[in-house]
Amino acid sequence: MRTILGLFLLIFLGAVGIFAAQNTSYVQVRFLGWVVSSPLALLVVVVYLLGMLSGWNVVAFLRRSLRSVATAPRSR
Repeated sequence: MRTILGLFLLIFLGAVGIFAAQNTSYVQVRFLGWVVSSPLALLVVVVYLLGMLSGWNVVAFLRRSLRSVATAPRSR
């Protein structure tokens, strides 16, 4: 099983490397008056990492909320 997961990781990293090599052109992103110009591959990586961070925070918030609801004493 470890070998299969390692193989999938290598395939994924290879695909990311190919994507980065083929998408070196600069793109402009505008948001609320800010203008950022960066390579497309870098922009995709940054957006992916921000998505992971926000998703992780949402899951942690939901876990804490559910845990506090489950352990809170019932009032009658």
